[in-house]
Amino acid sequence: MATTVGPQVTEHGGGVWGIRVPIPDNPLGHTLVHVLDTDRGPVLIDTGWDDPASWDELSGGLAALGTSVADVHGVVITHHHPDHHGLSERVREESGAWIAMHAADAAVVRRTREAEPGTWLDYLAHKLSAVGAPDEHTAPLRAARASGRLRTLPGLSSALPDREIVPGELLDLAGRRLRGIWTPGHTPGHVCLHLEEEHPAQLPGHGRLFSGDHLLPGITPHIGLYEDPDDATVTDPLGDYLDSLERIGRLGVAEVLPAHQHAFTDAGGRVRELLDHHEERLTGLLGLLATPLTPWQLAVRMEWNRPWEQIPYGSRNIAVSEAEAHLRRLVKLGRAEAVPGTEPVAYRAV
Repeated sequence: MATTVGPQVTEHGGGVWGIRVPIPDNPLGHTLVHVLDTDRGPVLIDTGWDDPASWDELSGGLAALGTSVADVHGVVITHHHPDHHGLSERVREESGAWIAMHAADAAVVRRTREAEPGTWLDYLAHKLSAVGAPDEHTAPLRAARASGRLRTLPGLSSALPDREIVPGELLDLAGRRLRGIWTPGHTPGHVCLHLEEEHPAQLPGHGRLFSGDHLLPGITPHIGLYEDPDDATVTDPLGDYLDSLERIGRLGVAEVLPAHQHAFTDAGGRVRELLDHHEERLTGLLGLLATPLTPWQLAVRMEWNRPWEQIPYGSRNIAVSEAEAHLRRLVKLGRAEAVPGTEPVAYRAV
Protein backbone atom coordinates (compact mmCIF):
# COMPACT_ATOMS: atom_id res chain seq x y z
CA MET A 1 0.00 0.00 0.00
CA ALA A 2 2.86 2.39 0.75
CA THR A 3 6.30 2.74 -0.80
CA THR A 4 9.32 4.68 0.41
CA VAL A 5 10.40 7.58 -1.81
CA GLY A 6 13.27 8.66 0.45
CA PRO A 7 14.26 8.47 4.12
CA GLN A 8 11.52 10.95 5.09
CA VAL A 9 8.89 10.39 2.38
CA THR A 10 6.29 7.65 1.90
CA GLU A 11 4.06 7.28 -1.16
CA HIS A 12 0.53 6.15 -0.33
CA GLY A 13 -0.74 6.06 -3.91
CA GLY A 14 -3.44 8.04 -5.64
CA GLY A 15 -1.56 11.33 -5.40
CA VAL A 16 -0.95 11.15 -1.64
CA TRP A 17 2.42 11.19 0.16
CA GLY A 18 3.57 11.50 3.76
CA ILE A 19 6.62 13.51 4.89
CA ARG A 20 8.14 12.86 8.32
CA VAL A 21 8.73 16.30 9.85
CA PRO A 22 10.65 16.13 13.16
CA ILE A 23 9.35 17.54 16.44
CA PRO A 24 12.33 18.78 18.48
CA ASP A 25 12.85 17.15 21.89
CA ASN A 26 9.58 15.22 21.79
CA PRO A 27 9.09 11.46 22.27
CA LEU A 28 6.57 11.41 19.40
CA GLY A 29 9.54 12.03 17.11
CA HIS A 30 7.80 13.52 14.11
CA THR A 31 4.58 14.75 12.54
CA LEU A 32 3.41 13.08 9.34
CA VAL A 33 2.68 15.96 7.00
CA HIS A 34 0.59 14.67 4.12
CA VAL A 35 0.82 16.00 0.59
CA LEU A 36 -2.27 15.81 -1.60
CA ASP A 37 -1.86 16.42 -5.31
CA THR A 38 -4.58 18.62 -6.82
CA ASP A 39 -5.18 20.16 -10.24
CA ARG A 40 -3.99 23.52 -8.84
CA GLY A 41 -0.86 22.19 -7.16
CA PRO A 42 0.09 20.35 -3.96
CA VAL A 43 -1.97 20.86 -0.81
CA LEU A 44 -0.46 20.10 2.60
CA ILE A 45 -2.41 18.54 5.43
CA ASP A 46 -0.66 20.02 8.48
CA THR A 47 2.83 21.55 8.26
CA GLY A 48 4.86 20.50 11.32
CA TRP A 49 6.73 22.27 14.13
CA ASP A 50 8.25 25.72 13.55
CA ASP A 51 11.91 24.79 13.76
CA PRO A 52 14.79 25.08 11.26
CA ALA A 53 15.36 21.31 11.14
CA SER A 54 11.65 20.71 10.62
CA TRP A 55 11.54 23.27 7.81
CA ASP A 56 14.52 21.61 6.14
CA GLU A 57 12.84 18.20 6.25
CA LEU A 58 9.56 19.55 4.89
CA SER A 59 11.38 21.36 2.09
CA GLY A 60 13.54 18.33 1.35
CA GLY A 61 10.54 16.02 1.30
CA LEU A 62 8.75 18.22 -1.22
CA ALA A 63 11.90 18.39 -3.32
CA ALA A 64 12.05 14.58 -3.36
CA LEU A 65 8.57 14.67 -4.90
CA GLY A 66 9.71 17.05 -7.63
CA THR A 67 8.00 20.09 -6.15
CA SER A 68 8.76 22.79 -3.57
CA VAL A 69 7.24 24.91 -0.83
CA ALA A 70 6.80 27.70 -3.40
CA ASP A 71 4.47 25.41 -5.39
CA VAL A 72 2.12 24.70 -2.45
CA HIS A 73 -1.43 25.77 -3.32
CA GLY A 74 -3.08 25.36 0.08
CA VAL A 75 -2.66 24.17 3.68
CA VAL A 76 -5.38 22.24 5.52
CA ILE A 77 -4.88 22.13 9.31
CA THR A 78 -6.34 19.29 11.38
CA HIS A 79 -5.89 21.30 14.60
CA HIS A 80 -4.03 24.28 16.00
CA HIS A 81 -1.27 22.54 18.02
CA PRO A 82 2.27 23.70 17.13
CA ASP A 83 3.44 20.30 15.84
CA HIS A 84 0.69 20.56 13.20
CA HIS A 85 0.27 24.29 12.54
CA GLY A 86 3.71 25.63 13.43
CA LEU A 87 5.17 26.05 9.93
CA SER A 88 1.95 27.24 8.27
CA GLU A 89 2.84 30.94 8.25
CA ARG A 90 6.24 30.29 6.70
CA VAL A 91 4.68 28.06 4.03
CA ARG A 92 2.19 30.82 3.22
CA GLU A 93 4.95 33.43 3.03
CA GLU A 94 6.97 31.28 0.61
CA SER A 95 4.07 30.21 -1.60
CA GLY A 96 1.05 32.48 -1.16
CA ALA A 97 -0.95 29.38 -0.16
CA TRP A 98 -4.25 29.70 1.68
CA ILE A 99 -4.66 28.13 5.14
CA ALA A 100 -7.89 26.38 6.19
CA MET A 101 -8.93 25.52 9.77
CA HIS A 102 -12.12 24.82 11.71
CA ALA A 103 -13.65 27.97 13.23
CA ALA A 104 -13.30 26.72 16.83
CA ASP A 105 -9.53 26.27 16.52
CA ALA A 106 -9.21 29.50 14.52
CA ALA A 107 -10.77 31.20 17.55
CA VAL A 108 -8.09 29.66 19.79
CA VAL A 109 -5.36 30.99 17.48
CA ARG A 110 -6.93 34.44 17.40
CA ARG A 111 -7.40 34.56 21.17
CA THR A 112 -3.80 33.48 21.79
CA ARG A 113 -2.41 36.08 19.39
CA GLU A 114 -4.46 38.89 20.92
CA ALA A 115 -3.94 38.03 24.60
CA GLU A 116 -1.67 40.17 26.76
CA PRO A 117 1.45 38.01 27.25
CA GLY A 118 0.93 37.38 30.96
CA THR A 119 -2.76 36.44 30.71
CA TRP A 120 -2.14 32.76 30.10
CA LEU A 121 0.29 32.32 33.01
CA ASP A 122 -2.05 34.17 35.38
CA TYR A 123 -4.94 31.99 34.25
CA LEU A 124 -2.97 28.76 34.55
CA ALA A 125 -1.58 29.56 37.99
CA HIS A 126 -5.05 30.44 39.32
CA LYS A 127 -6.61 27.38 37.71
CA LEU A 128 -4.00 24.99 39.10
CA SER A 129 -4.43 26.42 42.59
CA ALA A 130 -8.19 25.97 42.27
CA VAL A 131 -7.83 22.25 41.51
CA GLY A 132 -5.50 21.61 44.44
CA ALA A 133 -1.98 22.08 43.05
CA PRO A 134 0.54 22.81 45.83
CA ASP A 135 2.21 26.21 46.05
CA GLU A 136 5.57 24.78 44.99
CA HIS A 137 3.99 23.77 41.66
CA THR A 138 2.48 27.18 40.88
CA ALA A 139 5.56 29.15 42.02
CA PRO A 140 7.47 28.69 38.71
CA LEU A 141 4.45 30.06 36.81
CA ARG A 142 4.42 33.18 38.95
CA ALA A 143 8.18 33.54 38.48
CA ALA A 144 7.84 33.19 34.70
CA ARG A 145 5.09 35.82 34.76
CA ALA A 146 7.35 38.22 36.60
CA SER A 147 10.28 37.65 34.21
CA GLY A 148 8.27 37.87 30.98
CA ARG A 149 9.42 34.45 29.74
CA LEU A 150 5.97 33.74 28.32
CA ARG A 151 7.02 35.24 25.01
CA THR A 152 9.27 32.25 24.36
CA LEU A 153 6.43 29.71 24.40
CA PRO A 154 5.38 28.11 21.08
CA GLY A 155 2.11 28.97 19.39
CA LEU A 156 1.82 32.61 20.53
CA SER A 157 1.92 33.98 16.98
CA SER A 158 0.46 31.09 14.97
CA ALA A 159 -0.91 31.88 11.51
CA LEU A 160 -4.49 33.04 11.25
CA PRO A 161 -6.31 30.94 8.63
CA ASP A 162 -7.77 32.39 5.42
CA ARG A 163 -10.48 29.79 5.02
CA GLU A 164 -12.87 27.87 7.25
CA ILE A 165 -13.26 24.10 7.21
CA VAL A 166 -17.03 23.68 7.41
CA PRO A 167 -18.05 20.32 8.90
CA GLY A 168 -19.72 18.05 6.38
CA GLU A 169 -18.73 20.14 3.37
CA LEU A 170 -16.19 19.37 0.66
CA LEU A 171 -13.10 21.55 0.60
CA ASP A 172 -12.46 23.54 -2.56
CA LEU A 173 -9.74 21.30 -4.00
CA ALA A 174 -9.60 21.01 -7.79
CA GLY A 175 -9.95 17.39 -8.86
CA ARG A 176 -10.25 15.93 -5.35
CA ARG A 177 -13.09 15.04 -2.98
CA LEU A 178 -11.95 15.91 0.55
CA ARG A 179 -14.66 16.39 3.17
CA GLY A 180 -14.17 17.95 6.60
CA ILE A 181 -15.41 15.87 9.57
CA TRP A 182 -15.57 17.78 12.86
CA THR A 183 -14.03 15.64 15.59
CA PRO A 184 -13.69 17.74 18.77
CA GLY A 185 -11.99 16.29 21.82
CA HIS A 186 -8.24 16.70 21.42
CA THR A 187 -8.98 20.36 20.58
CA PRO A 188 -12.36 22.07 20.20
CA GLY A 189 -11.92 22.44 16.45
CA HIS A 190 -10.06 19.26 15.51
CA VAL A 191 -11.08 17.88 12.12
CA CYS A 192 -10.49 14.64 10.29
CA LEU A 193 -10.50 14.78 6.50
CA HIS A 194 -12.29 12.12 4.49
CA LEU A 195 -10.83 11.53 1.03
CA GLU A 196 -13.92 10.21 -0.72
CA GLU A 197 -12.12 8.43 -3.53
CA GLU A 198 -11.53 4.78 -4.31
CA HIS A 199 -8.52 3.35 -2.52
CA PRO A 200 -5.58 3.09 -4.96
CA ALA A 201 -4.87 -0.50 -3.84
CA GLN A 202 -8.57 -1.41 -4.00
CA LEU A 203 -8.80 -2.00 -0.27
CA PRO A 204 -12.40 -2.51 0.86
CA GLY A 205 -14.04 0.49 2.46
CA HIS A 206 -15.03 4.07 1.76
CA GLY A 207 -11.93 6.05 0.85
CA ARG A 208 -9.19 7.19 3.20
CA LEU A 209 -9.12 9.31 6.34
CA PHE A 210 -6.51 11.88 7.32
CA SER A 211 -7.11 11.54 11.05
CA GLY A 212 -4.74 14.12 12.58
CA ASP A 213 -4.39 13.21 16.26
CA HIS A 214 -7.96 11.95 16.64
CA LEU A 215 -7.34 8.33 15.65
CA LEU A 216 -3.82 6.94 16.04
CA PRO A 217 -2.79 3.29 15.67
CA GLY A 218 -0.95 2.76 18.95
CA ILE A 219 -1.46 5.69 21.30
CA THR A 220 -4.39 7.65 22.69
CA PRO A 221 -4.45 11.43 22.17
CA HIS A 222 -4.44 13.77 25.14
CA ILE A 223 -7.97 14.81 26.09
CA GLY A 224 -7.84 17.79 28.43
CA LEU A 225 -10.00 20.83 29.02
CA TYR A 226 -10.64 23.41 26.32
CA GLU A 227 -8.81 26.37 27.81
CA ASP A 228 -10.42 29.79 27.46
CA PRO A 229 -9.80 32.32 30.27
CA ASP A 230 -12.86 34.34 29.17
CA ASP A 231 -15.38 31.49 28.96
CA ALA A 232 -16.94 29.91 32.02
CA THR A 233 -18.87 27.29 30.02
CA VAL A 234 -18.48 23.80 31.52
CA THR A 235 -17.39 21.78 28.50
CA ASP A 236 -17.11 17.99 28.22
CA PRO A 237 -14.07 17.32 25.99
CA LEU A 238 -13.95 13.58 26.73
CA GLY A 239 -17.63 13.23 25.86
CA ASP A 240 -16.97 15.18 22.66
CA TYR A 241 -14.07 12.87 21.84
CA LEU A 242 -16.01 9.66 22.42
CA ASP A 243 -18.92 10.93 20.31
CA SER A 244 -16.46 11.92 17.57
CA LEU A 245 -14.84 8.48 17.66
CA GLU A 246 -18.18 6.80 17.06
CA ARG A 247 -18.86 9.17 14.16
CA ILE A 248 -15.51 8.26 12.56
CA GLY A 249 -16.14 4.55 13.13
CA ARG A 250 -19.34 4.78 11.11
CA LEU A 251 -17.51 6.11 8.04
CA GLY A 252 -16.12 2.65 7.24
CA VAL A 253 -12.90 3.96 5.65
CA ALA A 254 -10.46 1.62 3.95
CA GLU A 255 -7.35 3.18 5.47
CA VAL A 256 -6.35 5.78 8.04
CA LEU A 257 -3.45 8.18 7.46
CA PRO A 258 -2.73 9.66 10.92
CA ALA A 259 -0.43 12.56 11.81
CA HIS A 260 1.80 10.35 13.99
CA GLN A 261 3.11 6.78 13.90
CA HIS A 262 1.96 5.06 10.66
CA ALA A 263 -0.94 4.37 8.30
CA PHE A 264 -3.31 1.55 9.25
CA THR A 265 -6.51 -0.24 8.30
CA ASP A 266 -9.49 -1.41 10.42
CA ALA A 267 -10.47 2.01 11.71
CA GLY A 268 -13.59 0.49 13.24
CA GLY A 269 -11.55 -1.96 15.30
CA ARG A 270 -9.28 0.82 16.56
CA VAL A 271 -12.29 2.95 17.47
CA ARG A 272 -13.71 0.09 19.54
CA GLU A 273 -10.37 -0.35 21.32
CA LEU A 274 -10.31 3.34 22.25
CA LEU A 275 -13.93 3.37 23.41
CA ASP A 276 -13.23 0.33 25.60
CA HIS A 277 -10.01 1.91 26.90
CA HIS A 278 -11.77 5.06 28.06
CA GLU A 279 -14.64 3.13 29.65
CA GLU A 280 -12.12 1.02 31.58
CA ARG A 281 -10.27 4.15 32.64
CA LEU A 282 -13.45 5.89 33.83
CA THR A 283 -14.41 2.77 35.81
CA GLY A 284 -10.94 2.67 37.37
CA LEU A 285 -11.18 6.30 38.41
CA LEU A 286 -14.42 5.58 40.24
CA GLY A 287 -12.45 3.20 42.43
CA LEU A 288 -9.99 5.98 43.28
CA LEU A 289 -12.89 8.32 44.02
CA ALA A 290 -14.23 6.06 46.77
CA THR A 291 -12.29 8.60 48.84
CA PRO A 292 -12.93 12.26 47.89
CA LEU A 293 -10.07 13.71 45.84
CA THR A 294 -9.27 17.03 44.21
CA PRO A 295 -8.39 16.92 40.50
CA TRP A 296 -4.69 17.30 41.43
CA GLN A 297 -4.89 14.41 43.91
CA LEU A 298 -6.65 12.30 41.30
CA ALA A 299 -3.97 13.04 38.69
CA VAL A 300 -1.24 12.01 41.14
CA ARG A 301 -2.96 8.64 41.64
CA MET A 302 -3.89 7.96 38.00
CA GLU A 303 -1.88 5.55 35.87
CA TRP A 304 0.44 7.31 33.44
CA ASN A 305 3.28 6.09 31.25
CA ARG A 306 5.71 6.68 34.14
CA PRO A 307 5.51 7.29 37.90
CA TRP A 308 4.24 10.75 38.89
CA GLU A 309 7.64 11.63 40.41
CA GLN A 310 9.22 11.18 36.94
CA ILE A 311 6.66 13.25 35.00
CA PRO A 312 8.15 16.60 33.90
CA TYR A 313 6.67 19.83 35.17
CA GLY A 314 4.79 20.82 32.01
CA SER A 315 3.46 17.32 31.52
CA ARG A 316 1.99 17.39 35.02
CA ASN A 317 -0.16 20.35 33.95
CA ILE A 318 -1.36 18.34 30.98
CA ALA A 319 -2.06 15.34 33.22
CA VAL A 320 -4.16 17.44 35.59
CA SER A 321 -6.16 18.80 32.66
CA GLU A 322 -6.81 15.22 31.55
CA ALA A 323 -7.90 14.27 35.07
CA GLU A 324 -10.33 17.20 35.03
CA ALA A 325 -11.74 16.11 31.67
CA HIS A 326 -12.40 12.63 33.04
CA LEU A 327 -14.01 14.07 36.16
CA ARG A 328 -16.32 16.22 34.07
CA ARG A 329 -17.37 13.17 32.09
CA LEU A 330 -18.10 11.19 35.27
CA VAL A 331 -20.11 14.08 36.72
CA LYS A 332 -22.11 14.47 33.50
CA LEU A 333 -22.86 10.74 33.51
CA GLY A 334 -24.02 10.95 37.14
CA ARG A 335 -21.24 8.62 38.30
CA ALA A 336 -19.39 11.21 40.41
CA GLU A 337 -20.19 14.47 42.18
CA ALA A 338 -18.51 17.43 43.83
CA VAL A 339 -18.35 17.25 47.62
CA PRO A 340 -20.21 20.29 49.02
CA GLY A 341 -18.12 22.70 51.07
CA THR A 342 -14.70 21.48 49.91
CA GLU A 343 -12.06 24.03 48.89
CA PRO A 344 -10.33 23.20 46.57
CA VAL A 345 -13.31 21.21 45.28
CA ALA A 346 -13.02 17.45 45.84
CA TYR A 347 -15.01 14.81 43.99
CA ARG A 348 -16.36 11.42 44.99
CA ALA A 349 -17.94 8.46 43.26
CA VAL A 350 -21.72 8.22 43.42
